[in-house]
Amino acid sequence: MNRPDKNRILIIEDDIHIAEGMKLNLSLQGHEAFIASDGIAGLRLWKDLKPDLIVLDIMLPHIDGISVLQSIRLEDERLPVLIVSAKGDPDDRIRGLSCGVDDYLAKPFNLDEFLLRVERLLKKVSWYRDTGVLSPDVAGVPDTTYSFGGNLVDFQKSTAFCKTGTVILTEQELKLLKLFIANRGKPLSRRKLLEICWGYTRGTTSRTLDNFIVRFRKYFEDNPQKPMYFKSLRSVGYIFDHDES
Repeated sequence: MNRPDKNRILIIEDDIHIAEGMKLNLSLQGHEAFIASDGIAGLRLWKDLKPDLIVLDIMLPHIDGISVLQSIRLEDERLPVLIVSAKGDPDDRIRGLSCGVDDYLAKPFNLDEFLLRVERLLKKVSWYRDTGVLSPDVAGVPDTTYSFGGNLVDFQKSTAFCKTGTVILTEQELKLLKLFIANRGKPLSRRKLLEICWGYTRGTTSRTLDNFIVRFRKYFEDNPQKPMYFKSLRSVGYIFDHDES
């Protein structure tokens, strides 16, 4: 599939003045820029546009920027993402980097610096595309296989080899498994799981999530009634309990 001559840049920013200013200046640099004013719209445009770069705010309506980033990284580990946010403390930067952001710029920002960072990221992805070299994977997210408790998940073949046999995994099951594995040992709330994996799409409820957990326990647990890996946390959500050491 041929790429358009202009780079497509998706701006996910709820401050319309900042977003329009970014769009104007990126257009003057020869890029094609698009705006989404909330997290849900941002995820929808990301799927529709297949942009070359995303400029992402953290504090967004409906779904926050970190959840948007995590959702994208479950499907695309190479798309460059630049966070531009008023949350510029070291802890915020570390959180963004740990979730797979490529660069981080605090507001208020210098326009020339913003444009230089954008160009640097676009050159990086262009080089990867031209040479066929892949960028490093997001820390903690498997790109090929992952094993635990006698089970082996092959993400490339969408297959799980379990004690009970071979299971063909759906795209949504793979996304949810990646999220659990990347956050192994960490409690994940129902709200966060629904945000990242489903984007709170219409018809998605906690029951949808529960049904997926039931499936995972059936696939991977010796005793689904007493799970060792996919555990429930009362009043919180779930945790994937697996120590690789």
